[in-house]
Amino acid sequence: MKLQRKNRLRASAFGALAVSGALLLTACGSDNNTGGTGGTGSSAAAKNVKCEGAKGKLLAAGSSAQKNAMDLWVKNYMAACQGVEINYKSSSSGEGISNFTSGVVGFAGSDSALKPEEATASKAVCKTGQGINLPMVGGPIAIGYNLPNVDNLVLDASAIAKIFNNQIKKWNDPALVKLNPGAKLPDKPIQSVHRSGDSGTTQNLGKYLGKAAPADWKYEAEKKWPAPGGQGANGSAGVAAQVKQVEGSIGYFELSYATSQSIPTVKVATGAAAPVAANSENASKAIAAAKIKGTGKDLALGLDYTTKAEGAYPLVLVTYEIVCDSGNKADTLPTVKSFLGYTASEEGQKVLSEAGYAPIPAEINQKVRETIAGLK
Repeated sequence: MKLQRKNRLRASAFGALAVSGALLLTACGSDNNTGGTGGTGSSAAAKNVKCEGAKGKLLAAGSSAQKNAMDLWVKNYMAACQGVEINYKSSSSGEGISNFTSGVVGFAGSDSALKPEEATASKAVCKTGQGINLPMVGGPIAIGYNLPNVDNLVLDASAIAKIFNNQIKKWNDPALVKLNPGAKLPDKPIQSVHRSGDSGTTQNLGKYLGKAAPADWKYEAEKKWPAPGGQGANGSAGVAAQVKQVEGSIGYFELSYATSQSIPTVKVATGAAAPVAANSENASKAIAAAKIKGTGKDLALGLDYTTKAEGAYPLVLVTYEIVCDSGNKADTLPTVKSFLGYTASEEGQKVLSEAGYAPIPAEINQKVRETIAGLK
């Protein structure tokens, strides 16, 4: 089959597989192989892929937060399982869930777990079961900014809330000066940038602000941006591109977007001894404290957004792959199990750190693997 390629920032059709030049990673390799024979990168990462039964084309869609991870996974998987095509449309969590509940895709990616009404709607597609949440990608939501000559910006939850709620409007606001003694904050307006479409990243930011700064952020944590002011942009890639281009801007997106475009990110003052940087290691410390709150085969997690543990970055998200626990389509089920089996494997999780994400904690990930093996 011919691999359809389009621009990294415009994965706008199911045939669009942006195999990520933007990741700036060479560890993936480019040679095709059937058994992962030797070498590093894609061949090494995919050496234990179980391709048996996988065939044809598998359509998937959803979260742009996991796009860079998905690009790596798809490249590695297709190198190992030749003749199988995985097409992941990077759009938004809302669109992914909609595509899943309408039966368009074999699985969806979402930055937030299914709501009860969405799980109910999934029963129309999952004829003998319903949609469940499989945590697959962890990582920090970075607050990226564009301020020349300011290399070490510190904000706390209250300041972040007030900036995105259009209450702090200038960079030299006293609250920001207090958090950044010695920094040369300019007398310039702040241009905040948010996701324009329904977004699990937006929802996770809202969950964090609602818990960590409840006096300053009184909105419900929803996928749609709730606050006045600011400028909307399409997807995490769009927000990152806007911040990169506009001096005085600030936005939120997954760390991989900041890394690939060299966008500086905020350190968060949590009440710990020192402000905490957005990186995979610090996000892992926060995610490790997560508890499974789903029931049965559903593995939705509860995160602690108010942690003050040393080195724990609290503004994290977990991206779920949403599948039917039973009642999957017979022609795509083997490929779904094969591909997600790889993404949840040790090899699949290892590449996350290379791309600026955080692996799912081992104890939780073991349950993910068991659930994938039992999909029907």
